[in-house]
Parts: sequence; structure tokens; C-alpha cells
Amino acid sequence: MADSPDIRELFAAHGLRWTKQREDIYSALAVCKTHPTAEDLFQLVHSTSEPAGMSLATVYNTLEALTQAGLCRRLTTAAADGAARFDADMSNHAHVILPSGDVRDLPADLSAEVLGHLPPDLLKRIEERVGIRIARASVEFTCHVR
Repeated sequence: MADSPDIRELFAAHGLRWTKQREDIYSALAVCKTHPTAEDLFQLVHSTSEPAGMSLATVYNTLEALTQAGLCRRLTTAAADGAARFDADMSNHAHVILPSGDVRDLPADLSAEVLGHLPPDLLKRIEERVGIRIARASVEFTCHVR
């Protein structure tokens, strides 16, 4: 994966130190629409680049750093293996969690409709009662086998 000044700037804007390995992992995650696990990303990066000395631990550490910096989100699923999945799309959108643990984005129009039905006064009451500030509302639909 090519070195990108845009990614360096993005990392800097989020207070994240740039490394080639972080760029390769973020680049792979950003184009991946399947909400991969850390293991999936490790395999993907190894199949598309020459990551010198990259380990699975590096992928996990990078995903943690990206999550903390607000460049991706961790999605927990009901998968038997309990593996978290990751999404670099930080826009407000909803997810569907399949029985396999796979995660899909709800189509944009349906996501907007679902999220648009969350009353702002309800979000304010949640903030007040719980003593938090909601940065983003996330909706997940978990499917069961018919």
C-alpha cells in the first residue's frame, strides 16, 4: 500500500503517531466493507503488502490506537468466537449482525430513517440521568436464524 500524505495528516489531526504499519492497517480497514476482525485484517494486510515484521499483536495494538483516536469503531457481535469487528466508517449508520457474527451496514436511507427516529430529548435525558455526553448513537440489529 502506497505511503499517503493524507493518512499522515489524518493521523496527526487525531493525535496519532504515523507508522507504515499503522497506515497499512488503517488503509486496509478503510476500504474493507466487511467489518473485519483483527485476524481478518492481519491476513488482508499480509496478502496485499510486504509488512516487515508485522505481527498479529501489532494489528491488535493498532486497532486499539485507531479506536481510541476516533478513526474506527469496535463492534462486538454475538459470534461464537466472541471476536470484535472493526469499522472505519465513522459516519452515523446502523448495523445488522448476522447469526454467523458477520456485520453488515444497513443501507444508508434506512440507517438515516432509524437514527432520525431517536428523539433528541431522549438523548438529552439519557445524558442527564447517566451523567455522560453522547458523542454518537449507534444502532445494531441482531438477527436470529429463522
